Amino acid sequence: MAVKTDLRQIITNRMNIVQHWMEGNYHLRQPNEVRDMIAQVSKFWSVLSEEDKDYIEGARYAIDEQIEWILEKGDTQ
Repeated sequence: MAVKTDLRQIITNRMNIVQHWMEGNYHLRQPNEVRDMIAQVSKFWSVLSEEDKDYIEGARYAIDEQIEWILEKGDTQ
């Protein structure tokens, strides 16, 4: 059980970093660094939640298209 808990914590920590960077539009200044962190999360793709997968796909799109990441009112992650 500890391994499963540790893995979940690793994923959560990395997702939190990606979220923080996206919300700060860091991907517009340092896209490769954000891509690298996404790669560190994506290697666990088979155990990611659908919500996490959707977030990663959206983040990749925003990086590729150089789109500002704007949260709608009421959006909380």
